[in-house]
Amino acid sequence: MKTLARWCFTHKWIVIAAWVLAAVGLNAIESGVGSAYSDNFKLPHTESFDAIRLLQHNVPRSSGDTEQIVIAVKRGHVTDSGPRARVDALLRQVSTDPQVGTIDGPYAPGSRRQISSSGQVAYANVTFTKQANKITDAQAKAFVNRVTGASGRGVEFELGGQIAQAGNRNNSNSSLMIGFIAALGVLLIVFGSVLAALMPLITAGAALGTGIAVIGLLTHVIAMANFSNQLALLIGLGVGVDYALFIVTRYRQGLLRGLSREDAAVESIDTSGRAVLFAGLIVCIAMLGMFALGISFLYGVAVAAAVAVSFTVLAALTLGPALLSLFGLRALRRRDRRAVKGEQWRTSDESPAWARWTAWLQRRPAAFAVVAAAVMVIIAIPFFSMRLGSADQGSDPANTTTRRAYDLLAKGFGPGYNGPLQLVAKISGPAQAAAFVRVVHAAGATPDVIGVSIPRILPGVNGRAPVGIAEAVPRGSPQDVSTTDLLHRLRGSVIPQAVGNSGLRVLVGGNTAIYEDFSKVLTAKLPLFIAIVVGLSFLLLMAVFRSLLIPLTAAVMNMLSAGAAFGVVTAVFQNGTGASLLGIDKTGPIESFLPVIVFPIVFGLSMDYEVFLISRIYEEWHRTRDNRHAVAHGLAATGRTITAAAAIMVLVFGAFILGGQRVIELFGVGLASAVLLDALLVRAVLVPALMLSFGARNWQLPRVLDRVLPRFRVEGTTNPTAAPGRV
Repeated sequence: MKTLARWCFTHKWIVIAAWVLAAVGLNAIESGVGSAYSDNFKLPHTESFDAIRLLQHNVPRSSGDTEQIVIAVKRGHVTDSGPRARVDALLRQVSTDPQVGTIDGPYAPGSRRQISSSGQVAYANVTFTKQANKITDAQAKAFVNRVTGASGRGVEFELGGQIAQAGNRNNSNSSLMIGFIAALGVLLIVFGSVLAALMPLITAGAALGTGIAVIGLLTHVIAMANFSNQLALLIGLGVGVDYALFIVTRYRQGLLRGLSREDAAVESIDTSGRAVLFAGLIVCIAMLGMFALGISFLYGVAVAAAVAVSFTVLAALTLGPALLSLFGLRALRRRDRRAVKGEQWRTSDESPAWARWTAWLQRRPAAFAVVAAAVMVIIAIPFFSMRLGSADQGSDPANTTTRRAYDLLAKGFGPGYNGPLQLVAKISGPAQAAAFVRVVHAAGATPDVIGVSIPRILPGVNGRAPVGIAEAVPRGSPQDVSTTDLLHRLRGSVIPQAVGNSGLRVLVGGNTAIYEDFSKVLTAKLPLFIAIVVGLSFLLLMAVFRSLLIPLTAAVMNMLSAGAAFGVVTAVFQNGTGASLLGIDKTGPIESFLPVIVFPIVFGLSMDYEVFLISRIYEEWHRTRDNRHAVAHGLAATGRTITAAAAIMVLVFGAFILGGQRVIELFGVGLASAVLLDALLVRAVLVPALMLSFGARNWQLPRVLDRVLPRFRVEGTTNPTAAPGRV
């Protein structure tokens, strides 16, 4: 690390030029090649996925995503000649799209149920030949604009469905800019120097500029969900600024103790830089642990986040010392520059305010630990009532076409029309055709079903078996508990009884069923995933700090931080506590994939602060072998920096709440609350209080493990108390 830091410091222009060329070159290539983000959603061995595969194989023109064009008039009826002519014209235009398979309009024979009893709302089903994840954002936006652009002359056209929702996506540049500005404000307060404040933003910007381009290129190699780049930006900006912040802080401390600019930069990389490396490694391990879930949809998300974090680490360790060489003493406040020039050296890196706090903490560490743990547990309580699923489009922002379509359908027909359950079966002979009709009638007679469509038997292509298709409309909305219960009742009892001995296999599919199956699969694999992430992190920390208690404490504390974060998310988005303050006017279940994505991020970010705090304590322990002094000094020396880093992350993550997309809002609230609680209660109170209570046992490791485990020098090789040198 010392060699790398010294080379980058003395060859600053080469390093800076290399980063500029990398950012410009990779972005030019990515711009030319383009990206191919797609929600490659597959759930093998589930009913909903089997239904899709059956349709794709036997009746491909009816196998894709189904969108609903909702028609509404304020005066008259949709069956009047004027509105009807406009609807027919739009449907003819939509039918020319080569990706559209079939259209079921409201005026076709047998489609009377697609017109509301008031006559003022109707809908047409547009079935694509592809699933929504195969439609690009550009194609989705064009389709949305074509439909909504036809509104006028007293007729309103809105669009509901997965493709329509893809067309709602907003650019995250505004949130990113707000995050940058907020981070700059905190850095100016902390450093009191414009150049010192800009350096973390420059390194984070360089890392994200190259990292996002690489992620875009990787979309041609591995499928990445559409929100992967936004999530990568969210994580990369937060950790990138924080990593550089710790290095700049250590550099400034070295200058104020009398080290030369080069020696101060080398020490910062050799100490804080090592902590950055290990912290970034743990975040990447946590994210890549999603591969253990065996769900391809999450692979790209994991890779994108790991790439973004890797580039932030690389930028901090290479571009960081190069910029420190360029800025020199200008990274200090004016009064500190005067003190350095006057050789008025500091003898301690401790913050006076944090030194006073550690003194209070030392008096009653057990009491502080109990109170802090109790607060965290109370905040985590809502997590135990979290309901996983998928919020329907009634939770979309009020100004989106999907939300307007949802509200119109709910008003005209009932909320269940926004997410009908699809009944699909391969038909072999008249007996099974009759059995399928019985199943549809039985479904229609089931409580909480308000209607079923006329069963259709579609001929299979290329001599394949025909397929029976019908829809069952739930009474409740797609996200209601009653709809989930209905799905299980249809699959578990209603359909098997109606099928009898016919040998017919009826599959229940549709978006509502897909999300329920997704939730079930993830919930089953979540314990294994958590065990892998926590276990690998435990082993790494045990090797780094040569201790059993420290990694055990870290694992428990990070789990507590994650639980508290999920508690906040559940309270806000599911229970509605404080939801109006964030502009959320409808609550719903928590997205099924949120825990498996947020957990490794929260665990990794919490581990960041753990590594930064414990590595400083570890340095002092190596120097004095006094646990009480080491804990007090480590917290007093890093508390201010960790708090500033947490404030930056909270503001950056909070800025993404303004994006208007529920998924990103969930991430923003979850991550911001996790970082805030972790910095204020876990790292500032719980961890040091427990370490003070454990005493020298913190640093005990069985001899067998000590011989087997590899050795890492996170404490660095430089002496932080070196005698003052020439600046």
